[in-house]
Amino acid sequence: MGVPQRFLFSLLVSESQPVCGKEKFEVSVKKVVEMGFDPTTSKFVQALHVFYEMSEKTIEDKVNVYEKLGFTVEEVWEMFNKWPYSLKFSEKKITQTFETLKRCGLEDAEVVSVMKKRPECMRASEEKITNCVETFLGIGFSGEEFVSMVKCFPTCVGLSAETVRKKIEFLVGEMKWSLKDVVVIPPVLGYSLEKRMVPRCNVIRALVEKGVMRRDGIPPMSSVLACSDKVFLNRFVMKHGKLVPELMAIFAGNKKKGSPGHTTTIKNVKGLLCLSSVS
Repeated sequence: MGVPQRFLFSLLVSESQPVCGKEKFEVSVKKVVEMGFDPTTSKFVQALHVFYEMSEKTIEDKVNVYEKLGFTVEEVWEMFNKWPYSLKFSEKKITQTFETLKRCGLEDAEVVSVMKKRPECMRASEEKITNCVETFLGIGFSGEEFVSMVKCFPTCVGLSAETVRKKIEFLVGEMKWSLKDVVVIPPVLGYSLEKRMVPRCNVIRALVEKGVMRRDGIPPMSSVLACSDKVFLNRFVMKHGKLVPELMAIFAGNKKKGSPGHTTTIKNVKGLLCLSSVS
């Protein structure tokens, strides 16, 4: 069927039981194929695990749990297609996640929308979601702003407090963008600090240092971070003639990972935020 070898082990052995029993296995494979899952993806294996490990009655009961919370049957299977493991959670866990998100300030319909958009958010524990809310509010976001960010970027409920604080400190403390800028494009909190934020912002700071860009004229966060590398380079590097080699070195150099045995640190050097490797 073209299932990659890297998926075969998880296909043959799962947490609950090894895959054995030709008839049920073939029936499960047929169901997954009919649903349109690509055998070359991990989702195919996840969906197969669900159908193989759970009886039709159990799956039906899980669908009913979601229905009681306000999901339609079509929406339940829409979530399954995005993330098959959405049907593996217990009734208690599904309900708990739903109620926890409501306590964050979301209405029933908004929780349904969030879980449909990113069903993986159900992996976050009640404690983690609660801590996440406290972190965002402690930083200075309002309850309404937090709800707005969750609706746009549900994954933010699974971010650690340390990750959120580091990225906000960089974006707001170092780059002087505002919290409201983050509210407008919350997916920036999912971007890598070292691989995306720092290299791009180093280029912007270099342009400021060289007088090409005014200190009070830093571009919007969206134009710097919410675009592909190609768009960023065309927008802020390639049009600067003699500066291109230097800007490319700043951009490319800071995207490299630290070599084995080294750690990557962030520091300020003459107003330019840059990365350095230390033994």
